[in-house]
Amino acid sequence: MGNDAAPAKPIQLPYSYIMRKKLIYLTCLLVLTACENAPFKPTDNQSTTSLATEPSILDNNSVSLTQRKKQQEVIELAFSRITSPERAHQLAAICFDKTAGTVFMPFDLAEIALVETGGHRLSSRAVSTKGALGVWQLMPRRAKSHGFTVKDMLDDGKCAEAAVCELYTKLGMARGNLERAKKYYCGQGPQANAYLKKIQKVRREMMAELDLQSDKLALADSASLTR
Repeated sequence: MGNDAAPAKPIQLPYSYIMRKKLIYLTCLLVLTACENAPFKPTDNQSTTSLATEPSILDNNSVSLTQRKKQQEVIELAFSRITSPERAHQLAAICFDKTAGTVFMPFDLAEIALVETGGHRLSSRAVSTKGALGVWQLMPRRAKSHGFTVKDMLDDGKCAEAAVCELYTKLGMARGNLERAKKYYCGQGPQANAYLKKIQKVRREMMAELDLQSDKLALADSASLTR
């Protein structure tokens, strides 16, 4: 026999240590599985571009309540030129309320109303030659696709809700381009192109009025500080 040392015995790890490692490993697997199976939720922060110049979505979360209220005031003024003050106030409030919590602004709903039924004093009973109904002129089948009835289109609030749903549908078709979505709200072809030009004209007029009111407010603040 030689002087060779006896082979070393394998180290035996404590049973509790092995179980802890297994538990940690299983926990990691469960966490990874949960992450992979979690539903994807798209964010509303799709764009923060200029409301006045860009056709893409405006991030509603980045716009203060004050700015939305200012839009409501301008809308009421624009509506009051073609309908009664009481109705103008009511419809402007609807434009504010029904776009709250969406990617849309009060102006978005107001300009569609002005182009669709501005020539009919924003009447809830307006009916187009093709059968579109209400202030926001929803076709019966489109209203039904969003869960509304023909009778609902006589209700300004429900008609506005249906219009928001329809605008969301068109926004998907337009791949997030809000201006193109408004064009699709009318349809496609030459008539839709003319419709979009009317929308753009109304937007420019409302933005000009908004700027004018902001300037007046700034002058008033300046005057009060110099007194």
